[in-house]
Amino acid sequence: MTPPVRLYRAAMRKAIGGLAALAATALSASAPFPAFAQEREVPYWATIRAESVNMRVGPSVDFPIEWIYRRPGLPMKVVRLNEGWRLVEDPDGARGWIVARLLSPDRGAIVTGSGLAAMRAAPNEAAELRWRLEPGVVGRLGDCAAGWCELDVAGHRGWVRQDRLWGDGEP
Repeated sequence: MTPPVRLYRAAMRKAIGGLAALAATALSASAPFPAFAQEREVPYWATIRAESVNMRVGPSVDFPIEWIYRRPGLPMKVVRLNEGWRLVEDPDGARGWIVARLLSPDRGAIVTGSGLAAMRAAPNEAAELRWRLEPGVVGRLGDCAAGWCELDVAGHRGWVRQDRLWGDGEP
């Protein structure tokens, strides 16, 4: 009588063999397969999607965590791709690896520099002042033109000078 473990292994070998044959057939088909997100050109902008995201020193959960981000919407510059991982640069210049599913393609920006940044009703210095934003405030980035960018900070919308933002323009 064959022990149950050997029966299980034999069944697994048969199943794996069938999957391998199916994969080989699919790969030899003439129809191209989409490359999904791996084909995106770097660098590009992304934002943090989750409430808590680990940045690791390498592209695997086996690598140590260097930073933990707790800022959904924080912009990141994606500089390299490696399977399901992205090498990113944060607004302070720190680099590390984040799993791709925790990043969003939505554009965001963070207020930089010293002192308060004016958020205006229109893209010019003479426009009505709506709010004053502290450095570190994160918002959803809209259109940018003539040195100004549209920014939405939790529903508060206005225009901020482009030189006070990180996450705008070409990465």
